[in-house]
Amino acid sequence: MAINLNTDVVTHGIQLALAPVFLLTAVAGMIAAVSHRLARVIDRARKLEDMLRSNHDPAFIAHALKELGELRMRGRIVNGSIALLTLCAFLIGITVIVLFIGETNIYESVRLPLISFMGGVICFLLALLCFLADTFIATRLLNFELLKK
Repeated sequence: MAINLNTDVVTHGIQLALAPVFLLTAVAGMIAAVSHRLARVIDRARKLEDMLRSNHDPAFIAHALKELGELRMRGRIVNGSIALLTLCAFLIGITVIVLFIGETNIYESVRLPLISFMGGVICFLLALLCFLADTFIATRLLNFELLKK
């Protein structure tokens, strides 16, 4: 495999390979936001578990167990979102590598970068759907009983 070290080819390869890196910036921001949501879910679940240990009111126990179930579901959804975002970042990284290698070598493949980039975008969109589902569940958990009084 011969490497083409022509300055124009290498420069064009870098430009071509860096375009998908902007998506990596968005992925990093989403991972930070989703990880924060997961931390909040875990903190709330721990607090509820502690309250359950010290409270013997049947109504509170029923409500707390229902909320714990929904927190478990939220945790799974958020974990799914993190997994999708991580896979997205991996696929975008593969895209960058293949585009750069394809531009500087004799090896040129159009399919692999197309498949990896589209796979990354699909993973990102699915992660956004998970994020949206988590926000809907979190909003549904809100209790506005005090506003009714």
